[in-house]
Amino acid sequence: MNALSILQSADLASLAWGGILFWLGLGFAGLLLQRSRSLVGLILPLGALGGLFMAGMGLSALLLPSSAIVLPIGLPDLPFHLRLDPLSGFFLILLGSASFGVTLYAWGYFKNLAAAPLALLTLWYHLFLAGMATVLLADDAYAFMVAWEVMALSSYFLVTTDHDIPDIRRAGFLYLLIAHVGAVSLLLCFGVLQGGHGAYTFDYMRHAEITPYWASVAFLLALFGFGAKAGLVPMHVWLPEAHPAAPSPVSALMSGVMLKTAIYGLLRVTFDLLSQQFGWWGTLTLGLGLITALYGVIFAAVQSDMKRLLAWSSIENIGIIVAAFGLTLIFYTDGKGALAALTMTALLYHAFNHAFFKGLLFIGTGSVLHATGERRMGHLGGLIRFMPWTAWLTLIGALAIAGLPPLNGFVSEWLLLQAFLLTPGLHQPYLNMVIPVAAASVALAAALAAYVMVKFFGVVFLGNPRDPSLHEAHEAGWRERLGMLWLAAGCVLLGLFPSWVIAWLAPVVQQLTGQTLINDAPSATSWLMLAPVSAQRASYAPLVFFAVVLVTLLLVFVWVRRVYHGRIRRADPWDCGYPEQDARMQDTAEGFGQPIRQIFESFMRVERERPDPFDRNPRYTSASLDKIWFIVYEPIAKLAGWLSNQAGRLQHGRIQWYLIYSFATLIFLLVFVTR
Repeated sequence: MNALSILQSADLASLAWGGILFWLGLGFAGLLLQRSRSLVGLILPLGALGGLFMAGMGLSALLLPSSAIVLPIGLPDLPFHLRLDPLSGFFLILLGSASFGVTLYAWGYFKNLAAAPLALLTLWYHLFLAGMATVLLADDAYAFMVAWEVMALSSYFLVTTDHDIPDIRRAGFLYLLIAHVGAVSLLLCFGVLQGGHGAYTFDYMRHAEITPYWASVAFLLALFGFGAKAGLVPMHVWLPEAHPAAPSPVSALMSGVMLKTAIYGLLRVTFDLLSQQFGWWGTLTLGLGLITALYGVIFAAVQSDMKRLLAWSSIENIGIIVAAFGLTLIFYTDGKGALAALTMTALLYHAFNHAFFKGLLFIGTGSVLHATGERRMGHLGGLIRFMPWTAWLTLIGALAIAGLPPLNGFVSEWLLLQAFLLTPGLHQPYLNMVIPVAAASVALAAALAAYVMVKFFGVVFLGNPRDPSLHEAHEAGWRERLGMLWLAAGCVLLGLFPSWVIAWLAPVVQQLTGQTLINDAPSATSWLMLAPVSAQRASYAPLVFFAVVLVTLLLVFVWVRRVYHGRIRRADPWDCGYPEQDARMQDTAEGFGQPIRQIFESFMRVERERPDPFDRNPRYTSASLDKIWFIVYEPIAKLAGWLSNQAGRLQHGRIQWYLIYSFATLIFLLVFVTR
């Protein structure tokens, strides 16, 4: 009996639930074993193996029929319902495969923690993994919201791991506040979807009859609730604060995986639970996605903090994914099924890619932070000499997120641009003007993303060390390198074999759009060449491209060795007439981002500190702050503070006044509510 037949005879949803219980058991086992540092240290590698198991369950869901179970937990009339179908299976693969590499890295990253803090951290860490997995499997609103809250609360405690620092406590509070505002919106969304009949299972919602008006209300509530979790503008303000505050492995999981649970929820509600969709939904989300992508990448370009730069970059990538979602809705409602399948494939592919290259970049910065104790890029430089493993593996992630072939980031962005460029005439005339502008916006975001990665990698790893203490920087340990190697291998393999990836994405695309992406390459070379629409119009062969690059580099290397071997002359570089060059003469992170800051200064609040012309030790500092915070959130915070102060006046500390308040409330209810 082979593995597939064994899985067919088993209940996939039950097995996946067993994986969740395994993660939960590991988390609580840490508390029980906290007296033994060696035993607590084994929990993280076991959790990584749990990630592989969950990825296997997700892959099985793409090959086998959907599976559902009812658990004997929950409310009396609403037990937990779990369902494993192709959509949840795909995101389970994303969760399991990315968490495997990140957890291996965390095994080494936290190796110096004492037993008690490590036990508490592993509890929240595995609760976080279990919460995300349960969100993907939940088949009723109650189970979904419970898992959503577990995910939010456990990640809050992970973000505030270093809670002794006031800025980290503030970042954690902001994250938790916006997460719960989004959760309220999701509760209202599910309330609309159940149609007032009190049945909260997803199976009932799929068949519920609701009017177009209420369908639109449910979609807008879902867009707001999931957008708050994903970091869509203007609900993005928590993300640049929480990611730098969290430990690097947690940042990798939050950016690479947790943000995708919001994308999963948006897909689930829109294409599965809602029985009708409308074109203006797509136009709205396309616009929001493009604004988010451009806003995120512009702010990423002007950052001087490594983790804050990557956080803004995550906002940009979520914007690209949501833009693909909007374009899918436009094609789907316009009857362009093949193009809807193409953009849905690009969406899913980019979500998977982002989990790998952004996870790799976050844990790469974690290695730099561990080795140097420094997050500010202006104090780094030249680390490729002292941390070659970290530098080269981080370079793979930087090239992938920049969209350079043959790595994975290129494939998904190329597929999305193909959808924009091959768009036929749509029934709504205004869309025929919007689509070219949207395509140009995506291209601009991709170009700026490459600019950001040149700045990130160049300032941190190239040049000369900007601080003498960097000469003491040490390479990451073998456990950290193993985790980085896993994620780097994913970036390479997902880029070299796109036809295979698209083939196993087909069941998910079929479930959501009713069609699949057809690879129009000749059958003999379909595994080698990707032609999403027509081989005559556009095709891509990553293995051929990779082979040409390797052969070209090899020929150049051999030619240089044969022609110039033994004739090397070493001399100082041209010093521009200034012989006293040192590390301060290199371009800084602030200087690198200055052109972007100058061009887009109207979108940000820039605070500069310029040196006096006669200052013997001149210092230049600048900060590019988010205007949305000052326009939207700061007035809300001031209003909430004022209302709290007014409400505080009711607290006199006297029992007589509290009895009067209770009596007045009772009279009000009897007079007005009972009528």
